[in-house]
Amino acid sequence: MGAAAFGMGPGGRRRLVSGVAVVAAGALVALLVLAAGHDGGFRWELAVHRWALRHRARGLTDAAIAVTTTGSGVPAYALAALAGVLAAGRGSARARVAAVGAMFVLVAGQLVRFGLSRLIDRARPPAADWAWQATGAALPSGHTTTSALVAAGLAAALLRHAHRRGTRIAAVALPLAWACAVGLSRIYLGMHWPLDVAAGWLLATVLVSVTFPLLARAGRRIAPPNPPPSTPR
Repeated sequence: MGAAAFGMGPGGRRRLVSGVAVVAAGALVALLVLAAGHDGGFRWELAVHRWALRHRARGLTDAAIAVTTTGSGVPAYALAALAGVLAAGRGSARARVAAVGAMFVLVAGQLVRFGLSRLIDRARPPAADWAWQATGAALPSGHTTTSALVAAGLAAALLRHAHRRGTRIAAVALPLAWACAVGLSRIYLGMHWPLDVAAGWLLATVLVSVTFPLLARAGRRIAPPNPPPSTPR
């Protein structure tokens, strides 16, 4: 969807999406294997974790908590529904289908993420270092996966309404910046290792590459757009 806004044809979009999915899936599998064979954080991850602890400040920590709370729960699902409605454009039937589809992607993403986290069962950093609450295994990061999925949906939806180069760039950059901020906040707040966040981004990339084209086709079949009005002769 987004590639069309930048002038890429259908064939090019399919090849791009397929290529991104393959690369992201390969990187994710390699990361999962790497994490499964190591107990706790790697040495460089420990260094990043300690750096975050040393550079904590009250105002920055409060801001990180505010950002991280938008990456899951009600705020994330509300943004996903909004993305679905925006992507559908005019037509209440298509809007409902798109909103439900957006929720489906989030739920499916969480189920896949939960399964992977149980399979790998990677330990989080020490709980004494957390600046906010957390539950479950560490990898992939749930907040990171969720916010990345929502950001992709928002970007795709906003691109449908962006016609100038500047607005197209903003339509991608703003959701992406938010998702990156959520992921980085998990590291800064001490609840995740860097590879947990990287795995969340990779998982979201794979899910988006697979589900978004399917949802687009399903939306066109279930609620096809209204035909343009015929011009009088």
